[in-house]
Amino acid sequence: MSGKRVIPCLDVQGGRVVKGVNFASLRDVGDPVEQAMFYDAGGADEIVFLDITASKEGRRAFSSTIRQTAKAISIPLIVGGGISSVKDIEILLEAGASKVSVNTAALANPNLIAEAAQAFGRERIIVAIDAKEYMRSDGNSRWEVYARGGQQATGLEVCEWAEKVYNLGAGEILLTSMDADGTQDGYDNRLNRRVAEKVPVSIIASGGAGRLEHFRDAFLLGKADAVLAASIFHYRTYSIRQVKEYLRDAGIPVDL
Repeated sequence: MSGKRVIPCLDVQGGRVVKGVNFASLRDVGDPVEQAMFYDAGGADEIVFLDITASKEGRRAFSSTIRQTAKAISIPLIVGGGISSVKDIEILLEAGASKVSVNTAALANPNLIAEAAQAFGRERIIVAIDAKEYMRSDGNSRWEVYARGGQQATGLEVCEWAEKVYNLGAGEILLTSMDADGTQDGYDNRLNRRVAEKVPVSIIASGGAGRLEHFRDAFLLGKADAVLAASIFHYRTYSIRQVKEYLRDAGIPVDL
């Protein structure tokens, strides 16, 4: 089993870190630079910075805030929000992002993934997939992909889209269960496992962490390569070190 990563997520709106439940009811939880520094010192492997209203507002993530955040930390910074072109990606990488995460723009123009992977290397291109479950008429679960911060249904099935983005050049997939987001009831490991078994790239599991065993289960049951969490870290329920020590004791390889 390869080394696993623990990644805090900074959902940023109006220059502040926020957190909600099921993509709604957002609460202010701090300054992004201060939060990033705290998590860097606490043992995070990477930090995700998502400007959650950029796509809806028709702009890319604020490069000035990203530059400040990148300068303040020593670990990789993944940035997403409002990316619509290779030029946008170039600007964010120049501002200090180690990787970029594309979502809505990739759904509108899938070839952006291929162009970005060719220009910057697939290892720097993450495709974020927001998925919501519903039951099919045959009684089986299906997950539909959503765009624009979970506001727009696309009609795409999650595994079909995951396979397509992999073939186009995505180096990782950031997979968020909209149903589990912010609930602290655990990751949707049926969803995570289904996608992980479909594509041979790293899956970053997102949405639902609330207890230490949820992180363990994301790796063992969901076959994730990394776990992303927000509420459990922002509200100091657990520290990143506590999570990593628990995972180590459960036999999951992590860097302490």
